Amino acid sequence: MTDWRMPITKAALSLKRNALAGGALAVLILAIAPPTAGAHGFTAPLGWWLLLAFCLAPLALSAHLLFDATLFRLAASHDAEAAGLSAIDDVLERMGLRQRDGRPAPLAVRLAGCRRLIWVQRILLAVALALFAILLLDGLEGGGA
Repeated sequence: MTDWRMPITKAALSLKRNALAGGALAVLILAIAPPTAGAHGFTAPLGWWLLLAFCLAPLALSAHLLFDATLFRLAASHDAEAAGLSAIDDVLERMGLRQRDGRPAPLAVRLAGCRRLIWVQRILLAVALALFAILLLDGLEGGGA
């Protein structure tokens, strides 16, 4: 394995791991929230809609991260870095997701974009966990009254 393939392979594994973990946490929150937090209290309508939104967004980001991991594995299958990155751009252009602008973006720029997506996913999951805690506390208070 050449020098440029190691970081892209590690990035693909990291993206897959983060996507699966974030998606699993979002599904777990959506699965355990209704039976544990109940539907009582003043926060119910808005809180449940917000919880749904803040759990569906990380699921969408998980799909995006899995797609990026697949693109990075595609790039790692090529012999040269320029050919691998060009293959990513070719797939994106064929799918109609991005127009080719001549020169492929460097690997560092692509990795920085993926890191931003991971942080956005983590922030959304933290907000979802906070909303779940609020709904849980409100459900406990509403259920006892």
